[in-house]
Amino acid sequence: MSQRVDLIVGLGNPGGEYEHTRHNAGFWFVDALARQHGGSFRLEPKFQGEVCRISLAGNDCWLLKPVTFMNRSGQAVTAMAGFYKIPAGNILVVHDELDLPPGVARLKQGGGHGGHNGLRDIVTRLGADFMRLRIGIGHPGSKEQVIGYVLQRPSLADRQRIDAALDAALGVMPELLRGEVQRAMNSLHTKTAASNV
Repeated sequence: MSQRVDLIVGLGNPGGEYEHTRHNAGFWFVDALARQHGGSFRLEPKFQGEVCRISLAGNDCWLLKPVTFMNRSGQAVTAMAGFYKIPAGNILVVHDELDLPPGVARLKQGGGHGGHNGLRDIVTRLGADFMRLRIGIGHPGSKEQVIGYVLQRPSLADRQRIDAALDAALGVMPELLRGEVQRAMNSLHTKTAASNV
């Protein structure tokens, strides 16, 4: 697998009340990536999101945080991808993942939406060929509790584990942007598996 990443989309809900909730793990990642590379987000109404341009590993890359709510994330992604003619395969979507414990992060190419409303909307509008960076947040135990769970803050211990997974994912971004997707996957999966033991 060798391809470039031209757009990294962090998923979350806009507004201060959601800033520290589990569902905003995607925002946490792109915010950290922008800080690491001296970028800053600005609101771009035509893309229905906040955008930032960074240079990483000799490659320029767009970052996007949709300001639509989660279940309309695809509007922002398709607007920006369409404007810059970025194919779905060159997009990385970063999102919270109930099926992984805090401290684990996984890269994945394509696939379904797994019930995630942000992914569901992107898949509907763009197809399923984009890459995903899945940030583990754990599961509350029953599906009836999921909505409340993702819209709550994680415990301090869980947040520390999530931050460690985000740091590990930041570390493989140069490989990913060089198109070394399999190498980035192997490195990330080894790092976060080891740190979660």
